[in-house]
Amino acid sequence: MPKGKKVEKGRAVGLDELVGYQDGAVVSRTVIDKPVGTVTMFSFDEGEGLSEHTAPYDAMVIIVDGEAEITVAGKGNAVKAGEMFIIPAGRPHALRAASRFKMLLVMVRA
Repeated sequence: MPKGKKVEKGRAVGLDELVGYQDGAVVSRTVIDKPVGTVTMFSFDEGEGLSEHTAPYDAMVIIVDGEAEITVAGKGNAVKAGEMFIIPAGRPHALRAASRFKMLLVMVRA
């Protein structure tokens, strides 16, 4: 799917099509952005990640490809393709790619 093209509603789309990998980079694409929440697809090159931060809402991470480590309040959690992980609201967390990986991040503001 070309970059910048909107995701067509009412049509099946492969998650792998939403973002590609880039050497030494984190790539993201917002799929849904509404006042009640967001859905964003990410790809991470090996070793890339997101530094520690907090969010006011629970976040559900669905690993689409590869492997990563999600650290929540200092505790590391290995995750791989086909798994999901819920990050609790208000808890410091970070993410690091153990290999190239893709994830779908779902945030619901409630």
